[in-house]
Amino acid sequence: MPTGRYGHTNDSNVNTKETEKLSKYKDLEIEVSGMWKVRTRTVQFIIGTLETIKKGLDQNLQLLPGHPSATELQKITLMSNAHIIRKVLG
Repeated sequence: MPTGRYGHTNDSNVNTKETEKLSKYKDLEIEVSGMWKVRTRTVQFIIGTLETIKKGLDQNLQLLPGHPSATELQKITLMSNAHIIRKVLG
């Protein structure tokens, strides 16, 4: 049962953000494994607003149900950021 989260990053801190997210979701992975008696794996993918994509994205996306494309995830990231900006600017 893969778990994942979208991460919005700035180009300069992709590796830092990746380590932070893996650490954050390891506890959740362990908790879900114990609770439901299933094997879990955290699937890491980071897509930055300025088209920053971490190496290995395609392999990680194949682990997710529905096999979303990198293009779809980039669109989701851009739309999420646009929503945040509209909300802040009013």
